[in-house]
Amino acid sequence: MYDVDMNTFSQDSLLQEIFHHTKTDPHKRGSGLSDYILGGQDGLVNVLGVVLGIAAATNDARVVLVAGLATTFAESISMGAVAFTTTLADADLYQSEREREYRHILEAPNLETKEIRDIYKSKGFRGELLEHIVDTITANTDVWVAVMMAEEHQLAPVDRKTAIRAAIVVGISAIVGSLVPLAPFLFLPVSTSMWLSVLVTAFVLFGIGVYKARVTVGRPMRSGLEMAVIGTLSALAGYVVGVLLKVPPGP
Repeated sequence: MYDVDMNTFSQDSLLQEIFHHTKTDPHKRGSGLSDYILGGQDGLVNVLGVVLGIAAATNDARVVLVAGLATTFAESISMGAVAFTTTLADADLYQSEREREYRHILEAPNLETKEIRDIYKSKGFRGELLEHIVDTITANTDVWVAVMMAEEHQLAPVDRKTAIRAAIVVGISAIVGSLVPLAPFLFLPVSTSMWLSVLVTAFVLFGIGVYKARVTVGRPMRSGLEMAVIGTLSALAGYVVGVLLKVPPGP
C-alpha cells in the first residue's frame, strides 16, 4: 500500500508515520454525517417544540403523546422524502451542468481554454509549465469537463443510488431524535416532563454538536453549546404559543 524508499526512512519511523496517517489522524470519508445530523436535530427540535406547546396548552399527557407521535411519523416521512428528492435534484444539477460544459467546449473552445488557463494561473502556475498543464487538460475532453466541473462550478458527481440511503438515514434519524423529547411524558407528570424534556433534548443536541466538531472541524464545546442553545430556543417558541393559546379547563 505504501511504496516508500527504505533508504530514506528508517523502518520504525515509517511505521510511526503509517500509524499516524491511518489511525491517529486518518482522512474522513463521506459517511452521511450530514444526513444523521439533519434528521436527528430536526426530530429533536421540532417535536420538542410541539410537545411543549401542547403540554402548555392542555396539560394532558395523552394529548401530548398523540400529537408528538403524529408529528414524529409525519415528519420522518417528510424529511426522508426531502432527502430523497434533494439528492436527485443535486444529481440532476450536476448532469445538466456537465452536459452544458460539453456543449461549451464544442461551441466555444477558445473561451473554455482561456478559463482553464485562468484557473491554473490563479494557482500560481506560469510560463511553459502553465501551458503544459493547459495542453494536457484540453487534450482530453472528459478530463477537461471534469476539471471545469470541479474547479469552476465547485460541483462533485452525485450517485443517484445514494438517494434511497439518504432518505432512510434521515427518516430513521428523525424518528430516533423525535422520541427523545417524548420519552419523559410516558412516565412523569406533564409539568415535570416538560422541563426534563428540555434538559434531555438540550443535552443530546450538545452531544451532537460536540461529535460533529470532533469528526469535522471546530471547537467541540463551542459547537455543542451553539447547537444546544439554538435548538432549545427554537423549540421554546412552541411553548410560548401553547401558553398564549392555553385551553381553558373543562367544567
